[in-house]
Amino acid sequence: MKSSLSVLGFLLLLLSIRVAADDEPFRPVEGKFPSMDKAHAYRGELVFVDHANRRGSIRVQGAGTYFRNAPHPFAMLPYGIVRYHGAPADLRDIPLGTVLHVRAFLPPDPATSPVPVLPPDNRNKTAGYSGVGIAPAENHVLLLEDEPSLCQREGLVWKLKELDIKSLEGLITASREPEKGGDGKSSDEKMTFDAATRVWRGRECLKIADLIAEGVWPAEGKKNLGAQAVQLGITWKPTPDGVFTRFHISDVWLDTAAMERSAGSQTETHKAFIRSRWMPASVDAVEYGKFGRATVTATLFGGMDASLYVDFEKGASALMNAVANTLKHTHGGYGPAHMASRGSLLDAVRLPGDAPIGSSGIQIRFETDLIIEGIRPGRTVRVRPTKWPQVQVPREEFLSDGASSIEERFPTPAIFPKY
Repeated sequence: MKSSLSVLGFLLLLLSIRVAADDEPFRPVEGKFPSMDKAHAYRGELVFVDHANRRGSIRVQGAGTYFRNAPHPFAMLPYGIVRYHGAPADLRDIPLGTVLHVRAFLPPDPATSPVPVLPPDNRNKTAGYSGVGIAPAENHVLLLEDEPSLCQREGLVWKLKELDIKSLEGLITASREPEKGGDGKSSDEKMTFDAATRVWRGRECLKIADLIAEGVWPAEGKKNLGAQAVQLGITWKPTPDGVFTRFHISDVWLDTAAMERSAGSQTETHKAFIRSRWMPASVDAVEYGKFGRATVTATLFGGMDASLYVDFEKGASALMNAVANTLKHTHGGYGPAHMASRGSLLDAVRLPGDAPIGSSGIQIRFETDLIIEGIRPGRTVRVRPTKWPQVQVPREEFLSDGASSIEERFPTPAIFPKY
C-alpha cells in the first residue's frame, strides 16, 4: 500500500512539473513556425501603431484599474498574422482604441528585438494599482485579432441580454458563448454604447437613433433583448462613475450577411496591400549553382486570402527580395524590384498535414540566375509573381541599401517605457 502511494505521489509530481513546464514562457526558434499552444494569451486596447516596423503598444487588461495601465509594446513576428473583422489585415487597418486579443511569445533573439526585452516571468509581476500581468515578456506576436475575428475562429457569438438606454447611450449586458449551444457558465459583461455605435444589418449601416425610430429599441429605459446572437466590435473609452474596466461597443453586426460584407471589404483592402508589397516567405534551403545561379526553397507565410496563393503556380515568372524581420524590403532605394533576384517557380506544392499558424503550408521552389545577399536559410524574403503590379513602396517601408541602420531614420526601443 505504501509503495502504491509512493508511486502515485511520484506520478502526481511528474504531472505538476509537466503542467508548470507547459505554462513556462516560450521562445521561438528562427526558421521554425511555433505552435500557438505555447503562446501566452492576453487582450487590451490598441493605443499606438508603428505600422512600417510592424510594432505598437497595447493597454493590457489586468485585474486592477485599467486606465492606469501603461501602454505595453509589442512587435509582430515576421510570420505573425493580423486579423480584423474576420479577415486578413495589416496593423495600419486597425483603428486606435480597438480591443485586440493577443497570442505572443518571448523575443526569438533578444539582441535584435525592436521592443523592450523583459524578464521572462514579467507576466506574474504586479504593477501598482494595475494588478498582475499587464506587461508580459511575451511581446512578439503570432496572432493579433479583434473581437469578431476571435469569435468566428472559435465559433463564438455575443448574446445580448438586456438594454438600459437614455439619450442615445447606455449599457448592454451580454455574454460571449458558443454559437451552437453552451454550458451556461458564460459570465455576463456590461458594456457601454452611444450615438456613434454602428449597427450593421444586411447591407445597412444603422445608428442607435434608427433602431429607436423603428421601435426595435426604446428611447429610454430597460428592455430584455432575449439573448439575441450578434457579433460585436469592442473598444475602450474612459468610463465615469468610478468603473475602471468597462469596455465599449463600437459596432454590432446583427446578421451573417452584415459580417460577411465587412470581412469582404477588409479582405479586398489586404489583397491590394500584399500585391503591392509582395508575399512574405521563410527560406527553407538554398542550392547554389555556378556564376550566381541558385534554387531557393521557401514556405509562404499564412493568413492571406486564398486567391493570393493561386498566383504562385509552377512555371510562373517571379521576383524574390530579401527583407528585414519587420518585412521591410532591403536594397529598396530604387524600388523593391531593382535588386531583387529574378527567375521562375519550379514548383508550388502544399505540404502534407495541417499548417501551423503563421505558415500557409505552401512551399515554392524558385530558380534564379543571380541570387542576392540576404536570401539564405532561416531568413525572410518577399516574393512577387510578375502578374502582380510593380510599384514603389513608400520611404518608411524600405531600407536604402540593405546595410543601413534602422536607427538612421526610425526610433529605437528607447522610446518605450523603462520597466
